[in-house]
Amino acid sequence: MQKAVFIGDERNIRNVYSTDTVAALMKMVSFPYGERVFAENELESQNFCEIDFLFSTWGMCELSEEKILHLFPQLKCVFYAAGSVQRFARPFLKRGVKVFSAWAANAVPVAEFTLAHIILASKGYFCRLVLPASGEKGYLKRKEKTLENFPGNYEITVGIIGAGMIGRMVIQKIHLVLEHIRILVFDPFLPPEKANQLGVELCDLETLFEQSDVISNHLANNPQTVGIINGELFDKMKPFAVFINTGRGAQVVEEDLILALKQVPTRTAALDVTFPEPPSQESELYELPNVFLTPHMAGSSGHEVHRMGEYMLDECIRYMNGQDVLYEVTEKMLETMA
Repeated sequence: MQKAVFIGDERNIRNVYSTDTVAALMKMVSFPYGERVFAENELESQNFCEIDFLFSTWGMCELSEEKILHLFPQLKCVFYAAGSVQRFARPFLKRGVKVFSAWAANAVPVAEFTLAHIILASKGYFCRLVLPASGEKGYLKRKEKTLENFPGNYEITVGIIGAGMIGRMVIQKIHLVLEHIRILVFDPFLPPEKANQLGVELCDLETLFEQSDVISNHLANNPQTVGIINGELFDKMKPFAVFINTGRGAQVVEEDLILALKQVPTRTAALDVTFPEPPSQESELYELPNVFLTPHMAGSSGHEVHRMGEYMLDECIRYMNGQDVLYEVTEKMLETMA
C-alpha cells in the first residue's frame, strides 16, 4: 500500500482538507503518521524513506533537489491542493517526482467572481454605488442621466486578456449566462481553432482595449507579462469602460492606470490585485472615486477551499488506478502558467 504524509502549513491543511476528504484518503493510502502535519523545520527529525506521496496546500515547503533525495528517496507524487506551484515545483520535477495542482478548483471561484463583476460593470453599478455610511463613491448619480452610457448585459463586447484555465472558464460562464455577447481575447498561445470552439475573436491588446465595454485580466504571472498593461492601452479605453483585474498586479503599470482614470473619470477600475499588495499607503488608488479595491479575495475562501482538497483526492485515485490524470504540472507548463 502506498504511504503518504501531510507537509506544510498545518492550519491551511486542516482548512483545505475536509474531514471527509482526509477519511477518504486514509482508506486508500497509508498515512504512517496519521493526520499529523509536518512543517519544514520538522522534516529532518523523521524517517520518510518509505513515503510515496506528499499532500499539501498553501504554505508548501520549498525543498532543494538534494533535500528531496535525502528526505524522500522513494517519493513519487506531490498533491498540492491549491493553485500556483511556481514557488516549489521545479526541484521535485527535476527529481522525477510528479506534481499535481488543484489550479482548476481554484479557478472556479475566480471565474464566478469575475462574471459577477462583468455583469455589474455593464450596468454601471460601480459608477453609481453609494456607500451610505461615508457618502463616498457614487460618483455618477442617476440624476446625471448617465444610464444610456452603460450598455447593460446585452449586445456588449467583453475583452478577456489571457485564455488559460481561468480565462476560459470566464468565457464559458459568460456564454451560459449572457446573450448576444461579443468576446475579444488576447492570448498568443490560443490557437485559432480553439478560439472558434470557445466562440471568441482573437485580437491584439490595442484592439481589445479600444473596443471592449468591460476588460478582464487573466494573464499568467511571469516575467514576460510584467508591465504589459500600460498607458498606451488604458488611453484606448472607452469613456465608460471598466477594467477588472483578478490576475496579478505586476502586469499593470499602476501609474498609467491612475493617470487614465484621472483623465477620463467615467472609466472605472475594479482591482482585486495590486502591486505591491496591498497598495502603499500613499497610493492614489485609495483616493480615486472610480477605483474599487478588494483584498485579493477572488480565489478560494470559506467552504470553497474544500474543493481543492477534493480535486487532489480524485487525482490521487486516478493516478493509483492507472487512469488518465487531469491536473499534472510539467516543467514546460511552468513557462506559461500562473
